[in-house]
Amino acid sequence: MTTWLRHITALLLLTATTASTAPLIELGPCPSEIGIAGAECGTLEVFENRDTNTGRKIALNIAVLPAFSHNPEPDPLFAFAGGPGVGSTELADMANSAMRRIREKRDIVLVDQRGTGKSNPLNCEIIDPDAALFVADSEQLALDRLRQCLDDFDADVRLYTTPIAMDDIDDVRQALDYERINLWGGSYGTRAALIYMRRHPQHVRAVILDGLAPTAIALPLNLGIDAQRALDLLQEACAADAACKEAFGDIGAKFDAVLTRLESGPVWTHIEHPRTGESIEVPVNRFAVAAVVRGSLYSAEQSAVLPLVIERAYQGDFGPLAALSEPFAKIEEKMSAGLLYSVLCSEDVTRTAPEDRPTMPDSFFGPFALDLFDKVCAFWPRGELPAAYYEPVATDHSTLVLSGNLDPVTPPRWGEETSRHLKNARHIVVPGVGHGATHYGCVPRLMAEFIDTGHADNLDVSCVEELRRPPFFHSFIGPQSAATKTSISEAAHDSD
Repeated sequence: MTTWLRHITALLLLTATTASTAPLIELGPCPSEIGIAGAECGTLEVFENRDTNTGRKIALNIAVLPAFSHNPEPDPLFAFAGGPGVGSTELADMANSAMRRIREKRDIVLVDQRGTGKSNPLNCEIIDPDAALFVADSEQLALDRLRQCLDDFDADVRLYTTPIAMDDIDDVRQALDYERINLWGGSYGTRAALIYMRRHPQHVRAVILDGLAPTAIALPLNLGIDAQRALDLLQEACAADAACKEAFGDIGAKFDAVLTRLESGPVWTHIEHPRTGESIEVPVNRFAVAAVVRGSLYSAEQSAVLPLVIERAYQGDFGPLAALSEPFAKIEEKMSAGLLYSVLCSEDVTRTAPEDRPTMPDSFFGPFALDLFDKVCAFWPRGELPAAYYEPVATDHSTLVLSGNLDPVTPPRWGEETSRHLKNARHIVVPGVGHGATHYGCVPRLMAEFIDTGHADNLDVSCVEELRRPPFFHSFIGPQSAATKTSISEAAHDSD
């Protein structure tokens, strides 16, 4: 049923009966930032406190990206963004890229989760956008701003947890008159999808989970462990690449030397501001360096330059490292920090006890994330969670689980752990890919085939083996020579 026809049908039903019906979402043309032809947007009001159904209301921001077919399938795809803290309407461009094949037959529905996007966002600008990554007293600055934002929010942040948000999503499903829906979740969006599967199983047809972040991940506790694995894989790949090894030697030892140099405190140095080119003096501290390296490992393309950047830092030039931080500023602009802490303080940090720390494996990221989250969550109000929230989600929904083999935050072990409890799950580990496999190589085609049939058993996934880590940069011009096998940068928009 097309969007406009479904809207008219719902309107007729509303006027034809006095029985209780779902609230109507009035859809109209989307704002310009949703650059998808035919997209319609609207809002649905829900109570912030779903238990009492009184008090403050939240207008959930919704975008429906209509199927290309004039006779689409009745079960759309609801897509959940990551973060936590990114509004799902930020995923709209995927309807013309990685999800284009799915959109041939199905609507794609995007709902900004409460606290994100335009759904009463809990935005908090922690670091000025024009500031370089390396600033003095960055931790204290972040804590002060978060306290101020918490005072300023028009929200009870205890009511912005994943289970409550997924009940909102089911209200949207009902109001749009969909009986069953398919789900796609990326990163934290996989947790959202899993919780929806548990709370509203009768309304789920098939599910795609990309980069698993289940409740068991206890995120701050595992950030260092999973990042170290990704860095180890990078070091091994450079050592096995004759050109990379000749150019940079043992990058692992050199990176350790950089971190050791910063152990006793920050080093002040001059760099060119990544945006303005202005020469500025900044304090380079260990956490900032570790954070930039960890963040760069999310993308296999960006991590291809890491051996060169580590070499330059080893020589005392931290400018290239600062330049690598620029993409993070763009991500921060889309992230609702208040929602991030409302979820993680309520759902993850509660599972990290001080006695866990001595048993944590050594990692270049160290205990910094745990320390920061402990300090924030000491004053951030925490929501209540349902009983057995941390039990693995175990349903019989047909589920396609995707993991990037190089992922530094949701590596394959979490996909494997989640799949063990899902009766009809198939786990695909995609080589040469970091955080998020949806866009690469033949994966969009596999996702479309899966959603079309509703089954993963018969998928021929051999095509993902063609993907390889991109070749390393030996100068800022680019790699010394072309890769001998298909790299993910070449295959990212494979029309296979």
